[in-house]
Amino acid sequence: MYESNELTNKQKAAILFIALGPEVSAQLFKHLHGDEIEKLTLEIANQRQVTQEQKNQVISEFYQMAMAKEYISTGGLEYAREVLEKALGSEEAVNIINRLTSSLQIRPFDFARKTDPAQLLNFIQSEHPQTIALIMAYLSPDQSAAIISALPPERQVEVAKRIATMDRTTPDVLRDVERVLERKLSSLVTQDFTAAGGVSSIVEVLNRVDRTTERTIIENLEVENPELAEEIKRLMFVFEDIVMLDDRSLQLVLREIDQKDLALALKATATEVGEKVYKNMSKRAADMLKEEIEYMGPVKIRDVEESQQKVVNVIRRLEESGEIIVSRGKGDEMVV
Repeated sequence: MYESNELTNKQKAAILFIALGPEVSAQLFKHLHGDEIEKLTLEIANQRQVTQEQKNQVISEFYQMAMAKEYISTGGLEYAREVLEKALGSEEAVNIINRLTSSLQIRPFDFARKTDPAQLLNFIQSEHPQTIALIMAYLSPDQSAAIISALPPERQVEVAKRIATMDRTTPDVLRDVERVLERKLSSLVTQDFTAAGGVSSIVEVLNRVDRTTERTIIENLEVENPELAEEIKRLMFVFEDIVMLDDRSLQLVLREIDQKDLALALKATATEVGEKVYKNMSKRAADMLKEEIEYMGPVKIRDVEESQQKVVNVIRRLEESGEIIVSRGKGDEMVV
């Protein structure tokens, strides 16, 4: 039998589930991934004898961690530390915060994600584009979209380019930038290199900005860095996004797609995507398409992705020619 201070996190989780009982544990299992359930089930099965003292200590630790997490979400890391110090003492507060920040992997600029974009803009709009890009890389896509839309066009391009080409940033640089915005929360930065930015990051931002901002950035990038511009354009609209097309636009797209490519594209996708497509076809055409998918048999994921990209390419071509409109973010509402 293990002493309570020798238990691994997996063993503690197993003991917690045992202590909570089968009904509560069954509800919690619904929120876990398959591999997590498998590992936890095995660990529970291995717990032959659990003392009441172990149960009490694990429940107490879980409660402290849950409350600390709540304090962090409410008022930030420094607030959580102050509350825990008053309740449990400095040493125990530090232990809990260290365990929690390690498990949560709290990202830099956590305080900034709770701040209104307009207020953030006042802080950062006069900074160097690299600094703005670094901060935006850690914000939510919606916050970043609001900020980049408010920047002058030439700055929009510079910032977008720097986010897309950003790799990893040293802790020292992160600390320096963070202190400018919020000195109290500089301790949020971990000692590891922190990855942020990249093409996927700027794509999420551009998918949320107004069309004028998007076109300004893309058109300038096409001149300055054609390869980067092409990669961004390729990722800006994924196959599953066809659910965002209005019915008329989707019908125009479907006219341009080969039946075999459409069947392949729908072979491994969300139900709502298929329903959106079938809804915009005649009953006979939809039945034929469903039958073709059903009798297709196993297919390579690569072939499915290639067919999906063909559909996306048609959508982008029709959008660029003005035949359809792809709604993205605020400012794209339609007027009839």
